[in-house]
Amino acid sequence: MLRLALNAIVKYLSGLFLVGVLLFLPAGTFSFFNAWLLIALLFGPMLLFGIILLLKDPGLLQKRLDAKEAEKTQKRVVALFGLLFVAGFVLAGLNHRFAWSVLPDTVVVTGAILLLISYGLYVEVMRENAFLSRTVKVQSGQRVVDTGLYGFVRHPMYAVTLLLFMSFALVLGCFWSFLCFLGFVPLFVIRIVNEEKVLERDLCGYSDYKLKVKFRLLPFIW
Repeated sequence: MLRLALNAIVKYLSGLFLVGVLLFLPAGTFSFFNAWLLIALLFGPMLLFGIILLLKDPGLLQKRLDAKEAEKTQKRVVALFGLLFVAGFVLAGLNHRFAWSVLPDTVVVTGAILLLISYGLYVEVMRENAFLSRTVKVQSGQRVVDTGLYGFVRHPMYAVTLLLFMSFALVLGCFWSFLCFLGFVPLFVIRIVNEEKVLERDLCGYSDYKLKVKFRLLPFIW
């Protein structure tokens, strides 16, 4: 338990430091309200959820901390995810410094609301599926989950994560970051297509589940 807690704390602080550097360094100032707002909305609930998982379900927390992919396709996708994150945050910092685009406060507030909604949905997905991990693999004893949000789309965690990512750009008030983060859409498509091949091959009942739930990411769209 202590080792897991220390690992979680190190990753939490590392993420906080990285986001701060990516936003404030390009901005050239700490006087960047949108950046502080995003950090508060992102890392505040993250700390709370991490503590709850540590106390209530340390196994699930361990799965969420494990980000080492085995599939080559997934390794490439994760690397591109990282590049988009860096680009989007750096653009937001530069946008604040040079005022390339200024989104209305209503957009920023909408983004903040969407971010909090995303977190709520994130918790719901984790409550439904105890087999969630950050890597593409089938675990021992894993079964198909088809209740809750899994009854609407086959990959609700990715749908919620996409909404979360897009809300970042809105909170930061940066149109260019929003365009950059749209690049997550094709990456999620690639990740899902590859993941479903693994699940059909290794997870009993997944083929039947695909027949029951038609849409992968967004209801009535795909």
